[in-house]
Amino acid sequence: MARTDNGEAAVTRTWRKPPFIANPLLRYGLLVVLAAYLVWAFGSLPFNWERISEGLPRAARIFGGGFPPTLSRFDLLITGFTESLQIAILATMLGVLLSVPFAVMAARNVAPLPIYLLGRAVIIISRSFHPVIVAILFVAAVGFGPLAGILTLTLYSIGFVGKLLAEEIEEIDWGQVEAMRSTGAGYLATLYYAVFPQILPRQVGLSMYQLDSNLRASAVVGIVGAGGIGSTLMNAFGRYDYDFAFAILLVIIAVILVSEGVSGWVRKKIW
Repeated sequence: MARTDNGEAAVTRTWRKPPFIANPLLRYGLLVVLAAYLVWAFGSLPFNWERISEGLPRAARIFGGGFPPTLSRFDLLITGFTESLQIAILATMLGVLLSVPFAVMAARNVAPLPIYLLGRAVIIISRSFHPVIVAILFVAAVGFGPLAGILTLTLYSIGFVGKLLAEEIEEIDWGQVEAMRSTGAGYLATLYYAVFPQILPRQVGLSMYQLDSNLRASAVVGIVGAGGIGSTLMNAFGRYDYDFAFAILLVIIAVILVSEGVSGWVRKKIW
């Protein structure tokens, strides 16, 4: 205990971060409810422990058959990856270009209410479904092949990039917009000279990230017939070529690592 200049005892206080829920009864009550729910959820799920125990040896055979990986069908691997890369690049370009007008429509500070609601509806619908579900629909609509994959990932890109760009537009410095309007500039000129320059760095970063995401997703949507390396991977598992399948997985990881390095280098050069 410290003392003041007058010799009086001074009470030392230690600051503690206040809890997220101030009421202790409510705070601990929620923890009890959460624990009870977790116990009920795990207890009610139909786990077939006998089947799980039988599956462990099969999993060991699969992993054992996958090592060492082999590139015996190197031409198939290159063909599949070339198609996946083409799907990812085309889908990213189309998705990013289309996301810009939808992002402007979905930004409340630059769009009137009816246009805002329309833009938000398009973005919400684009983000509502997993790419695999969308790929199944497009495969049924346009058939097997890369076109279904391009359409799937384009829609996926519009939902993700459009949402984040719309939020970025809503947080821009409004002074530049008012300065443009004070000179009598029209709506499009204001967007071009006052809004777009403020969101350009964010747009570039989102585009690079979306390309990485589409590279990964192109391998997944190919499993349902939307082209790319996913089809080659599914066929390898179907033929029990586990060594070739594991080689494909390793190459996928290597490609994603390279794309991460390239995107990081580009972002550093831009900023």
